[in-house]
Amino acid sequence: MNDEKNQKHYLNITLENEEEKNKEEVVISFSGFIRQLKRFFLIWLCIAIVVGILLPVGYAIFASDQHKNLSALVSFNYNGIESGKAPDGSTFYSESIKNPVVIEKALTSLGHDLTELESIRQGISIEGIIPADAQDRITMYKSIYEQGNLNAGERMLEVKIYPTQYRIIFNYSKTSFQGRDAVELFNTILTSYSEYFFETYGFNEALGSAVTSLDYTEYDYSQAIDVFDSTLSTLQEYVNNLSSKDTTRFRSTKTGYTFSDLKESIATIRDVDLDVISSYINVNVVTKDKNTLLSYYNYRIENLNRQKKIAEDELKAVTEAIQNYEKDTIIVYGENQDASQYTQASEAYDNLISKKISAQKSVSTYTQKIDQYQKRVSELNGKTTASEQKMKKVEADLDNLNTKINELLKKVNATANEYYETVYLSNSYNILVPASSSALMTTKSILKAALEPFLILEALLFVIYFGIAFVQALVVTNKTVALPENPVSDNTEILKETEKDKKTDENQTDNTEILKETEKDKKTDENQTEI
Repeated sequence: MNDEKNQKHYLNITLENEEEKNKEEVVISFSGFIRQLKRFFLIWLCIAIVVGILLPVGYAIFASDQHKNLSALVSFNYNGIESGKAPDGSTFYSESIKNPVVIEKALTSLGHDLTELESIRQGISIEGIIPADAQDRITMYKSIYEQGNLNAGERMLEVKIYPTQYRIIFNYSKTSFQGRDAVELFNTILTSYSEYFFETYGFNEALGSAVTSLDYTEYDYSQAIDVFDSTLSTLQEYVNNLSSKDTTRFRSTKTGYTFSDLKESIATIRDVDLDVISSYINVNVVTKDKNTLLSYYNYRIENLNRQKKIAEDELKAVTEAIQNYEKDTIIVYGENQDASQYTQASEAYDNLISKKISAQKSVSTYTQKIDQYQKRVSELNGKTTASEQKMKKVEADLDNLNTKINELLKKVNATANEYYETVYLSNSYNILVPASSSALMTTKSILKAALEPFLILEALLFVIYFGIAFVQALVVTNKTVALPENPVSDNTEILKETEKDKKTDENQTDNTEILKETEKDKKTDENQTEI
């Protein structure tokens, strides 16, 4: 019975050698395995605790630079950003956030030198956040494409993602700034960019400088008229652009003008003042040098004819392209597998339409200018030049016109600046989440980064602990319990030996009884003899 109980505490594992066809049995005691686990438990626990303490500390010491990161979130909100355009219509580059001019202004405002400007700039990285609508469009086209519509796949490739929000990351590990100083610098850079953004896309000093940089007195009177006409055309186009953007009917508190008022003022100067002087010059042939002016007009006519021919060829090519353009086809499948087919113009088609309008406008403009110069040539050839008195009158009129244009230019700039500052660009750039830093945040970042290697190492230690306990239990069990090579035959021999011992014990018992009877008989005989 005891042998049967002992056998239940062991697990017999048979290992077969295929070459020798011999069988070996390895015994593992479950209770012995538990004892070995208990034996090495404290050792494993101490090592696990030490590793759990040393790993984050070591990670903090040797990899702390990787966590010297500050993060901020900014957004852009104006017409065109969803198409990747800047407020002036040019391509928007998010990298302008770390423009050296911006960083220099931030360092200067904080009283720091500029020696670390480049290392600061290299430590700033910009990540665009994909808009949700772009993701939805890609998902929709992908779903249609998976249903077998190849056009949807092409449309999916045409989807261009232009973020309106950006995550700005500043790694200051390669700079001398630490903690709060780094946070202050980073937030100042973000604020400085706000000023840079407004100065780049809001103020209009560049327009004023370009318009007033030419001295009309250096030209002949007719040429001066062309200079003023070009200035007023530029100014009128600029105001028209602002007026189309303005949905609030903005009125400046500084000038009292709306953009509609400015448009009327420009049209008045151009249609009244400029035309009056121009007609007086042409009718009276007021010129400083008739022959030079004729040569100039002939050259302008020739040049304008070339430009007109180019514009006409471009208009013809664009018109043919529009006529031959195949619009994209989109097939939408319903619940009952019913397909509806739609045609949709793409961005390329819209660009062709824009080019056609621009080419038509250019052809019309060149035609008008050519007619104008041809009339001037005819008037110069048919009349004599004007007197000096008329020349002085024209000079006075031109000076008066120049004053009016400059005053109008100041009003346009002041009105546009106020509009950009208070309306159009007031919310165009926003710092949604400024940078912040604390010891707790840094500690959390390090612990989060060290979590994965910590779990891997602790799991490895547990496997080693488990394996050592198993092997040790295996060794100890096989030393204390020796199983026979042939359990069946050996058990038979054991039973035989047991039966033999049993018989021997019985014989010994019988012999003992016989000895007792002999002793008894002997004592009886002795008693009888005495008697």
